[in-house]
Amino acid sequence: MAIKREEQSESTTWDLKKIYYSDNDWEAEYEKVLLLGKLGWQAVLKGKGVLDESAKTVEDTLDAYFSTARWLEKLYTYAHLKRDEDLTNNFYKEMYEKIESCFHDFSHKTSWLESELLQVKKKFSIPKYEFYLKKLEDQKEHILTSDKEEILALAAQIKSVPQKTFSLFNNADLNFPDVLDGDGKKHELSHALYHKYMKEGDRTLRENAFKTLHKEFHKFENTVTELVSGQVQTHIFTKKVRKFENCLEAAVFPHHIPTSVYRNLIETVRSNLGVLHEYVGMRKEILGVKELHYFDLMVPLVKDCDKQFSYEEGVDIVLESVSLLGNEYVERLRDGLKKSRWVDVFENKGKRSGAYSSGSYDTMPYILLNYQGTITDLLTLSHEAGHSMHSLYSNLGQPYHYAHYPIFLAEIASTFHERLTYEHLLTKMSSEKEKTYLLHQQIEGIRTTFFRQTMFAEFELTIHELLEKQIPLTPNRLKEEYARLNRDYFGPDLIVDEELSFEFMRIPHFYYNFYVYQYATGIAAAYSLVDKVKEEGPKKYLEFLSSGGSIYPVDLLKKTGVDITTKEPLEGLIYFWKNLLAKNLSKK
Repeated sequence: MAIKREEQSESTTWDLKKIYYSDNDWEAEYEKVLLLGKLGWQAVLKGKGVLDESAKTVEDTLDAYFSTARWLEKLYTYAHLKRDEDLTNNFYKEMYEKIESCFHDFSHKTSWLESELLQVKKKFSIPKYEFYLKKLEDQKEHILTSDKEEILALAAQIKSVPQKTFSLFNNADLNFPDVLDGDGKKHELSHALYHKYMKEGDRTLRENAFKTLHKEFHKFENTVTELVSGQVQTHIFTKKVRKFENCLEAAVFPHHIPTSVYRNLIETVRSNLGVLHEYVGMRKEILGVKELHYFDLMVPLVKDCDKQFSYEEGVDIVLESVSLLGNEYVERLRDGLKKSRWVDVFENKGKRSGAYSSGSYDTMPYILLNYQGTITDLLTLSHEAGHSMHSLYSNLGQPYHYAHYPIFLAEIASTFHERLTYEHLLTKMSSEKEKTYLLHQQIEGIRTTFFRQTMFAEFELTIHELLEKQIPLTPNRLKEEYARLNRDYFGPDLIVDEELSFEFMRIPHFYYNFYVYQYATGIAAAYSLVDKVKEEGPKKYLEFLSSGGSIYPVDLLKKTGVDITTKEPLEGLIYFWKNLLAKNLSKK
């Protein structure tokens, strides 16, 4: 049962006092920023209309802009982390709303900047901001006049409503009834416990948890459908205003990612779905069931071997697993996980579900977990630690304006960590049974991160294309499309229960604007990079982590030797997965 926040041990919670020692300190900083906002963000405003004067004027204006954004980001980080500790706490919800509103005001009042920078007739040489100005020039045809950019900035807060509403509904308002196991015993159901139950040997518990959770979402199918539709409409709005061909192009263009990367992923996976169908058939045979259902996909194929790891044990395993990246890397991670309290470890009532890494240039790279002690939780710790180390190295290696790495690169370091942890765990398993269990977990990890996320990406593309053609998104249409994709991807051996067609209703990533495909491209790139680090050492990989957003992501990956515009890394991962299946399932 999830405990109250105040019952958590301080040692297992993140140390937000290193951002602001108290809420009062945050309020004092907020008041200073609020005053700047009331004065119209004058330090930046000085450059309005006079950027043509000199390179120094441009540089000073950008310095003022980024230093203010940096300050706001620190305030925002504290507020959003405090809010996520307990989404029912109105004090922190209000704190979050205040700084978010302040951020929107800053974006609105400075929305003229990019447009006026593009109108500067003389192209000044400003080495400090050379790549920033190049990116701006590359997007010139999609940046509007300053008055129109101001209107778009005003709309940003409205556009965030579907995502924010879903988050509160999903994490704070939605409650699940207890579920029964095969012996008739009641079990509490929550987001975190659902994922735990999906790996339980008790099939009755799995089925009841699966059906109960999704039926609760189904009760609100009209509401959730409108939220999904509303989110897609915000993307269509942006696409039209910024003159892109479609929503996909609008999402990937700012970082120079060709839309062909997205479509190539779907095409490559679809042309290799036979191996996924084969896996589903193998799973059905190994489990010995007449019918295989979705709630059978995550249960371990090796029975009575679901090892548990205390959080402390998990940390040690993660640290040992990344040793090939060098002592400096390991010691920085050790400090974060063991001394500096980056991590908020356990579930508590009202806490945001799932896991993430988050922070700012002037804070630690914090990690939110809902740790239950399973191998999956250990791997999630490793995954989020990979994100945090990417952020740490980017912040150390780049000035603020280049430290933010694009989302396209975000899932590479995390899945890089995961593969290393899988391989290290194999050396710690004491029996062949345990090793086989872990290899099956790796097989499942690739299925969910690569194949499943590609299916999500295809669903996301489908719903955008439907609305772009002015075909309305209704509950029935979304359920039919989602069920169709599950049948395509999993093949004839999976029974697509009615409840599975509701699953899209609980996926928060469908509010992120073409995010999920990057899990799939990320794991493909990460597995390629692990092989390269083993062959060549960690130098290029550490340079990759330290590069932040100082170079376009596709170009940065090419510097490491991975070309994600081709099928090679995708097919390389599929080949790796085929070999895992052949070695560990075909003889079982």
